Amino acid sequence: MKAVGYMTPGAIDRDDALMDIDIEKPTATGHDILVKVAAVSVNPVDTKVRTGRPAEGDTPVILGWDAVGEVVETGAQVTRFKAGDRVWYAGAINRPGTNSEYHLVDARIVGKAPKSIATAAAAALPLTTLTAQEMIFDRLKVTDPVPGDAKSIVIIGGAGGVGSIAIQLLRAQTDLVVIATASRPETQDWVRQLGAHHVIDHAKPLAEQIAALGIGAPGFVFSTNHSDTYVPQIAEFIAPQGRVGLIDDPETFDIMPFKRKAASIHWELMFTRSLFTTADIAQQGEILDTVADMIDTGKVKSTATETFGTINAENLKRAHALIESGKAKGKIVLEGF
Repeated sequence: MKAVGYMTPGAIDRDDALMDIDIEKPTATGHDILVKVAAVSVNPVDTKVRTGRPAEGDTPVILGWDAVGEVVETGAQVTRFKAGDRVWYAGAINRPGTNSEYHLVDARIVGKAPKSIATAAAAALPLTTLTAQEMIFDRLKVTDPVPGDAKSIVIIGGAGGVGSIAIQLLRAQTDLVVIATASRPETQDWVRQLGAHHVIDHAKPLAEQIAALGIGAPGFVFSTNHSDTYVPQIAEFIAPQGRVGLIDDPETFDIMPFKRKAASIHWELMFTRSLFTTADIAQQGEILDTVADMIDTGKVKSTATETFGTINAENLKRAHALIESGKAKGKIVLEGF
C-alpha cells in the first residue's frame, strides 16, 4: 500500500525529508480496527517528530495522526464498529501514523465521524479537538470556578489549530468570557469569527490589554505556544488561585512566578491515554462522538483553512514547511492518495 515516510530525521528542505513509499498492508487484531484513510491533516507534532525521531532499522517512520476514513476490518475485541463505518480519530504517538492508505488504530480512541461536513473538513479536527477538550475540562477543570475571578479564560495563540477549536468548544459548552490572542489582522479576524469575545495582541504586553477590557482578572490561561516566554505576563494578570495550562515543549519552564498567587500548572498531552492505555482510554472515543454531534447540530465548525491536495510526499512537505514558518492559520488538510 502507498504511504509517506522517512528514514533520517532533519530539515524539511531535503529531498528525503519525506518520501513516497510502499509498505505492507496491516491486519486488525485485538482492540484494533483497520481504516482505509480518506483524508488527513498536519499538526505541529508531525514536524517535531520528523526532526527528532530516527527510523528503527529498515522500517521508515510514518507520520500523521489525524484521519477520517472507512473501517474495513475489525479485531476480535472490537464491539463499537463494523466494516463500512465512517470514523475519525487522532491515533497514537507510539504507533505508525495515518499518512498511509490503510491504518491500524485502537478502536477505543476512535469516534464516529460527523455527517454534515466534508471528509477533508472533518480531518482537520480530531487531534486538536481532543487536546482542547482534555485541557479545558480534564486539566483546567473550568467548570470548577476560581473564587473572585472574571469568569474568563485567555487563550494564547488563538488562531492556531488548537486555539481555533478551543474557542468554539468553550463557547458551545461554557459561559466563560473567551479572550484570544492573535497578532495579525487576518488571524484576529479569524478568532473573532470563531467566537472570541475579546482579541488581544500577543506581540504586545498582555496584562495591560487585559486590564483595559475592564472585566477583572482571568481565572484560566490556555497557552498553546512559546509558553516559557509568557510566564512573567501570565503570573501578572492571572487571578489568585487561577489555573494555567500549556501544550507546547519549552526547553525550560519556570513555575516560581506562580507561587505567590498559588496558581496551578497543568500540562496536556493528548497521547497520554493511548501511550499508557489508561483506565479511561475510551473517553477519547466518547469525546469525538460528542463533538461530531456538536458539528452536526451547528455548534462547532471545521478549522480547516488550507487544502494541499492528495496525500503524497510533495504536498506533505509543503504543509510541514508552512507549519514551521509559524504563519499557518487553522488547519492544513490533504485528501486521497
